[in-house]
Amino acid sequence: MENKSAAPVAQVLVPAVSEIRSLLEASRKNVAQQVNQELLSTYWKIGEVVVRCEQNDSIRAAYGEKTLSQLSRALTKELGKGFSRSNVYNMRQFYLSYPIFQTVSGKLSWSHYCELLSISDKEKRSFYEKEAVNSGWSVREMKRQVESSLFERLLLSRGDANKEQVLALAEKGVDYTKPEDIIKDPYVFEFLGLPEEKSFLESDLEAALVRQIEDFLLELGRGFMFVGTQQRVTVNNTHYYVDMVFYNKILHAYVLIELKTTKLTPEAAGQINMYLNYYAAEVNDPEDNPPIGIILCTDKDSVAAEYALGGLSNQIFASRYVLYMPNKEQLIRQVEEVLKRWHSHEDE
Repeated sequence: MENKSAAPVAQVLVPAVSEIRSLLEASRKNVAQQVNQELLSTYWKIGEVVVRCEQNDSIRAAYGEKTLSQLSRALTKELGKGFSRSNVYNMRQFYLSYPIFQTVSGKLSWSHYCELLSISDKEKRSFYEKEAVNSGWSVREMKRQVESSLFERLLLSRGDANKEQVLALAEKGVDYTKPEDIIKDPYVFEFLGLPEEKSFLESDLEAALVRQIEDFLLELGRGFMFVGTQQRVTVNNTHYYVDMVFYNKILHAYVLIELKTTKLTPEAAGQINMYLNYYAAEVNDPEDNPPIGIILCTDKDSVAAEYALGGLSNQIFASRYVLYMPNKEQLIRQVEEVLKRWHSHEDE
């Protein structure tokens, strides 16, 4: 015979089950964080021991440059796996790069730090560390941002980069306080797998970005939420459609993106300016800030961009996109050249 009271009882128990689940999830998260913190602390202390070992005159005389290899073999024989030469080297570098353990973030894993230690430039490494913490990047996501030269792209997209901007990025990561803080130049869409040498339609680009929306959100940056594609704007009974619409919860603003498979044109600027006026008047809630427009194009001439976008009351930015990972060395050289010019100007 069916127990008719079972269903009501189950309903009554739902809040209790939900609360217990939340307690367990929070407990597991806390335990995982504690284990991670202890692991980082242990590896840091091992690094300290390795450095002291290398500084020991008798050991240095006996083994010279082979100290790490000898130590790795001895540790592996005594303690088992986990002490390869590269891992022992990373522990050593971990200690040397973070001489004060309190500066190490427990929100990042040992795998995160192994990737960060491969970045020799201190400011650049600090930037990726801060952004990994602020954005909650996985190791895979952080590697992708390093490989796409996010640090250099952000500096170059801000015009004449200077040492203050480098230090600000290193100390805080990206600080979203104004619309231009969300802009990168170029945006990198290598994850789409679109052939660089073949032409494609704007609808193809849009469809590819929607299919890979998680990667696209990662490339856009923190705080972006996807609203939709081909969002209708009706003016005088005529329908227009915004290619892609997002909302940035940090800036409290809609972000409208127009995709162009050509270089920047004045027509594109006029088009997105109309969309922004519509969103400001018809879509924005009272607590929203003015909407932001981004034209993603294959190329932009700086003078043409200045004339096309100058004098507009709305916040419109034009950025290039590329379908391949940018040449990291070339971007680094560009940043160094900009900083060199800035230093020479400062000395005058």
